Amino acid sequence: MAVEVLLPQPDRSLVRYRLGPPRAFSRPRDPIRSRVAYAAAHVVADPWREPEEGKCHLDWEATLAYRAHLWSWGLGVAEAMDTAQRGMGLDPATAMELCRRTAELANPSHAPVVCGVNTDDLAPGQASLDEVEASYRRQLEWVEGHGAQAVLMSSRALCAAAREPGDYRRVYVSLFRSASRRVMVHWLGEAFDPSLRGYWGYRDPRDALEFFVDLVGEHADRVEGVKVSLLDPEVEVQLRRRLPPSVRVYTGDDFHFVELIRGDGQHISHALLGIFDAIAPAASAALQALDRGDAAAYEEILAPCVPLSRHIFGPPTYRYKTGLVFLAYINGHQPHFRMVAGMESARSVLHLVEVFVLADRAGLLHDPELAAHRMRAFLRLAGVDA
Repeated sequence: MAVEVLLPQPDRSLVRYRLGPPRAFSRPRDPIRSRVAYAAAHVVADPWREPEEGKCHLDWEATLAYRAHLWSWGLGVAEAMDTAQRGMGLDPATAMELCRRTAELANPSHAPVVCGVNTDDLAPGQASLDEVEASYRRQLEWVEGHGAQAVLMSSRALCAAAREPGDYRRVYVSLFRSASRRVMVHWLGEAFDPSLRGYWGYRDPRDALEFFVDLVGEHADRVEGVKVSLLDPEVEVQLRRRLPPSVRVYTGDDFHFVELIRGDGQHISHALLGIFDAIAPAASAALQALDRGDAAAYEEILAPCVPLSRHIFGPPTYRYKTGLVFLAYINGHQPHFRMVAGMESARSVLHLVEVFVLADRAGLLHDPELAAHRMRAFLRLAGVDA
């Protein structure tokens, strides 16, 4: 029997919506080979704990179980990145504890994990370059000390302290030399964090391209890859062409990821994506298709995921975490829709209704009855009798 739910519309009417069948995706039997792919994983708040100033409380069991879910689909886990509400409720101490726990969970089976390194213990605009470098180094030592590869995230404090591109060069070169293994460098655009406007010393990311290529190219022996989250595919394509072959480009473009991962016949992008948190089964199946050389199946699987991703990451883009956590709740991966710092309220009811519909159209609601039940519960809390 078909599963139906009444969904609110912009004119405040209710429309009966019939859910489609979920798609059947198969977990990989062997490691995915054609691309290196990480899902930037979200965190699950602990609704039983009272919020504290400067300290969040996670539901550790549900949070770590979701990492195991991502690994089960052959994806790596990118930990404590912006998807985990880094700088939007996840405090620095909890971020480092999250890195420790995830790395320790991954290490026995060598499950792939990278961890974000930042300067979020500093107040932007109040820290010197020396303090920024010291903050980065503390987290770098912690992450590497627990056996994980570090992702040098874009720093609000560095963006506020730097006066010219040479200030960025000084800090990053020092970190490259301090790292015990090759690192990843994350270039996060202002769509994801408006306070990072002007990163690398240039207002326009296209103007920063030359500087960034030179910085990474000169230290290619210390940089394993770069994650580019600019929502500007042309910059990413240029990086793929100009960086040394030994440096991977990981797309963080949740709008254009299908074509960027597919590549242009000469260059490809690997993946470190927030949307992979939500579409892990489809992402895995599509990458398995690439492993088989079946580009048509890759496109067919991911095509319906693109409207979902573009909606979740729609302006203001930095609120995308709400859609990801909502979808994890609807899909039964966690028992509630409560987020760190109350971010469940960052998107409207109608926005989340569209997330529900687009996820269904992509075949991603693996238990339609549960999804409909939870959707009705969510709508009742919003005053909608569905």
